[in-house]
Amino acid sequence: MSVLAGAEPVKVRYAQGSSHGFLALKTLDGRLIATGESTQTVHGGRVTSRLTFHFLDGSTDDDVTIFTQSNTFRLISDHHIQRGPSFPKPIDFLIDGESGQIISRDKEGKLTQEHLDLPGDVSNGLPPNLLLNILPSTTETKISYVVPGSKPRVVRLSIKPKGSLPFTVGSLRRKATDFTIHVELGGLTGVVAPIIGKEPADYHIWLQNGTPPAFVREEGPLYEGGPIWRMEEISPTFSH
Repeated sequence: MSVLAGAEPVKVRYAQGSSHGFLALKTLDGRLIATGESTQTVHGGRVTSRLTFHFLDGSTDDDVTIFTQSNTFRLISDHHIQRGPSFPKPIDFLIDGESGQIISRDKEGKLTQEHLDLPGDVSNGLPPNLLLNILPSTTETKISYVVPGSKPRVVRLSIKPKGSLPFTVGSLRRKATDFTIHVELGGLTGVVAPIIGKEPADYHIWLQNGTPPAFVREEGPLYEGGPIWRMEEISPTFSH
């Protein structure tokens, strides 16, 4: 596949460090469906980021991303697993960003391997980190993304700020920029549509402006054609 034009790696404004946080995944009407953990560790020049959700119905969504952040963000690898009742089309999908090898395992355990000519800005597992480094004044940012499936394809993501939303933290009043992520199928529509079923819904990630910015909320489907779910940070509660 030819490399998509019009996109380039995002420049590092805020280097990512080690962190550990807790998340809730809810329906848009507020019903809790999963709890998760987000961890990030730094070893030398590599960052390993892991986002895991444990669903109330026993399903699991586990995404491990390794990247570098020297001047620009570069994907080393991304291994994404989704399985259980919440995912009608389970995936076990590994991207080697350096070699272009794509390895997937179906529900019967059969391995499929193929090669893609991956652009330098391929971003699987990276969008939240990338958005922390995009100025709200930037009209549009384009990055590449590998769509999983029996025939994986590279598509382009368009990221645009779409206004702001007020929110409160205790007595503090703040505003968050709404970054909208749109999948551009372009001339690939006829090829990709049978794989993903229909044009994907947009994602929304809200970040509080600041130095550095802060994650506030994310809304979007976790799989193509899936329902819109809301992701928010939560604090632990102690048992007495």
